[in-house]
Amino acid sequence: MRRATTAIVMALAIAHVQGADLSTREASRIQEAATVLREIHDVPDKDIPQELWERAECVIVVPGLKKAAFVIGGEYGKGLMSCRHAGAWSAPIFMQIGKGSWGLQIGAQSIDLVLLVMNANGMSKMLRNKVSLGAEASVAAGPVGRDARAATDAQMKSEILSYSRTQGLFAGINLSGGVVRADEDDNADLYGKATAPKDVVMGDTIKPPSVTEPFMAALRRQK
Repeated sequence: MRRATTAIVMALAIAHVQGADLSTREASRIQEAATVLREIHDVPDKDIPQELWERAECVIVVPGLKKAAFVIGGEYGKGLMSCRHAGAWSAPIFMQIGKGSWGLQIGAQSIDLVLLVMNANGMSKMLRNKVSLGAEASVAAGPVGRDARAATDAQMKSEILSYSRTQGLFAGINLSGGVVRADEDDNADLYGKATAPKDVVMGDTIKPPSVTEPFMAALRRQK
């Protein structure tokens, strides 16, 4: 009985401290990612088609990707990824994306990115040390609107569909050449150094820390 009680107390303590070491910037990123999803979903005619959203294995949201002076000619951003497990969204992990060859074509200094990982193979690649979009994982600009039948054959066969939002415009974007990886430092702040990103999004034992609830609610399309 004493052992059982001790185990329960330890589990509650771990649950309480999860997310306690997050910086203000990390916590803000969670809120910003949630806001991006909510605002996109609020405009159905310009949203990700519901059929594709329901088919996606994972979703990555990178709010406010910016031109990075230290990456010559490129951009850099951080966001969150959650994957479906047994019909429900997993606890999220922090991700980062960098790109060295494409520009913010519309002339903006910052854009929001949403990536849909469409199959298990793509999900597995996202959980590697890093993955190059287009080279190691097929990626295409995603279709926008209520009807997924507008998608081309190339889009429907891609492992990842990518979208951008800037200056109020939400549209598909080609992210070929980008590099995506889990953000080790931020994930250690959220879950502890002993927890692997794969265990978070592919298992069912790690629950979303309370600080991530705004993002989880946005994934569930709850207000």
